[in-house]
Amino acid sequence: DYITLDGNTGEVFIGRLGVVDPELSEEFSELMSWADKIRRLGVRTNADTPKDAGVARKFGAEGIGLCRTEHMFFDEDRIKAFREMIVFADDPERRKRALDKIRPYQENDFYELFKVMDGYTVTIRLLDPPLHEFLPKTEADIEELSESTNVRIDEIKSKSEELHEFNPMLGHRGCRLAITYPEIAIMQTEAIIGAALRAKKEGIDVHPEIMVPLVGKVEELEYLDRIIRQTADNMISKSIGKDGELSYHVGTMIEIPRAALTADEIAKIAEFFSFGTNDLTQMTFGYSRDDAGRFIKDYEDKGILKRDPFKTLDQNGVGKLVKMAVDLGRKTRPNIKLGICGEHGGDPDSIDFCHRTGLTYVSCSPYRVPIARLAAAQAALRNKNKEYKW
Repeated sequence: DYITLDGNTGEVFIGRLGVVDPELSEEFSELMSWADKIRRLGVRTNADTPKDAGVARKFGAEGIGLCRTEHMFFDEDRIKAFREMIVFADDPERRKRALDKIRPYQENDFYELFKVMDGYTVTIRLLDPPLHEFLPKTEADIEELSESTNVRIDEIKSKSEELHEFNPMLGHRGCRLAITYPEIAIMQTEAIIGAALRAKKEGIDVHPEIMVPLVGKVEELEYLDRIIRQTADNMISKSIGKDGELSYHVGTMIEIPRAALTADEIAKIAEFFSFGTNDLTQMTFGYSRDDAGRFIKDYEDKGILKRDPFKTLDQNGVGKLVKMAVDLGRKTRPNIKLGICGEHGGDPDSIDFCHRTGLTYVSCSPYRVPIARLAAAQAALRNKNKEYKW
C-alpha cells in the first residue's frame, strides 16, 4: 500500500499523493546571490547518483564532497559480481576476475557524475562498509548465488558466518578492507581515473579527488596512497599524447579520534581532509548512531544534552578534535583543503563552527544546499569583526 510522507512536518497520508519538484523563484535566486557574495565557505553536496548531483547543482552546489561508492554496488546489475568476489575472497585471481566485471559499471557511474559536475571537484570515497553487508540474506538469493558460482549453499552460509562481526562499525571496513584486499582499491581507482580521462577527452573539466575512509594511522594511508597513485599514474601516463594530462588528489576522512590527534602525520600524505562527523561523533561519545535514538530524547529532556550530537555538532568535545586536526594538518601542509561531509554539513549552527574553525567547505545532502549557502553567509556576517589565524 502507498503512503505519502511530508518530510517537513512529519505528517503521513494514506495513499499516493501528487508531488511536484520545487521551483526556484527569482526572489530565491536573488537572495542566494547575496549570500554567495558574502560567504567564505564553499558548499558541496553528498551525492551518489547523477539525479541527486543534478538537483544539488540546481540548488547551487559547487561540487560533490562525498560520493559513497558502496551505494553503487547494491544495484542489481553488479551486486551478483560483488557477492562472487566475496565468496572467492581467499582466491586473489578469482577475486580480481569478479571485480573486473564491476569496473565498467563503476566507471560509468563516475563518468556521469563528472558530466553533471563539469568544472567542479568530485570527491569519491573508496568502499567503506564491511563485506558481510553485501551478502544475500534470503534463501532464494543464497540459492541464486550458489547456482551462479558453483559454490555449495552451506559454504556460502559458512562464509557469511565467518564474516559476521560483533561490532562491525569498528571492524573490518574502510581502509582496513582495502589493505586486506588491495584489488578493491585498484579497481575503484581504475574506474575513477578511467571515467575522468574519458570525460576529459570529451571536453569536460574534471577534478577528481580519491578519499580513503577510516584511516587511524598514517601508515594505513601511506600503503593505500602508494597503490592508488601507482595505478592512477600508470593510466594517465598511457593517455598522454592521446587525452593529455590529468590532475587528481588523494586525501582521507578524519572520522577516528586518533586521526584527529595525529593529523600532522597524516597530512604528510593526505592532500585534503574531509571530516566524517557522523563516525567521529559516534566514536568520541561512544554512542551507537544506529541505537542512540532510544535514549537521546531522555538526555535532552533532562538537560544532559542540549541537542542531539548527531544533528548538531558537539563543539565542546567533537569540535575540539576537529579544531585540533585543522591546526595540526595546516602545520604540516599549509594549503590543505578541509571539508566536512557528515550530517552536520547542513546544520546552521555546525556551519557557523566550520566557518570559525577555518574549513574550506561544507558538504550536505542536495536539498540542504540552499540552507548551507545561507547559513555560511550568516556565519560570515556574524563573525566578520573577529580575528582568526586562518
